[in-house]
Amino acid sequence: MEKTIPLTQKKFDELTAKLQYLKTTGKAEVAMALKTAKEFGDLSENAEYTAAKDAQEKLEIEIYNTEEILSQAYPIDVSLLGTKVVALGNVVKVLYDGDDLEDAETYQILNRIEVDTAHNIISDESPLGAALMGKKKGDTVSFKVPGGNLITLKILNISK
Repeated sequence: MEKTIPLTQKKFDELTAKLQYLKTTGKAEVAMALKTAKEFGDLSENAEYTAAKDAQEKLEIEIYNTEEILSQAYPIDVSLLGTKVVALGNVVKVLYDGDDLEDAETYQILNRIEVDTAHNIISDESPLGAALMGKKKGDTVSFKVPGGNLITLKILNISK
């Protein structure tokens, strides 16, 4: 399968560790819950057994989804990134039109799997991320937000 999902090494390692945990500890915990629930008797009216089966199904889905991501993922080496144009993995400092310099915002642009808006990590597929990709320091960028408003900003800096 072609590797088409670029992830930071940190996220790649996190997903690998998560998969290992799910396949070992997670499965063992669900198996224990199923065993305990079976001891309550009649499975047709056993709420504990139903809950354990639901947990088992959720676990298997999570394992499958994580395996799918990892089968297509490859780690990017952020240290090899350039800073001449915005690329996946870069940190970009921007100033929105009409804001003062002290109000400048900084975003890291990563794959949608790594989005964390609380820490200003945005997707390269988001309106802002897509608008920044390939642009240079000093460029003025305009993009439409989902509500339809046009936003304009200036790229102040590109870093790793």
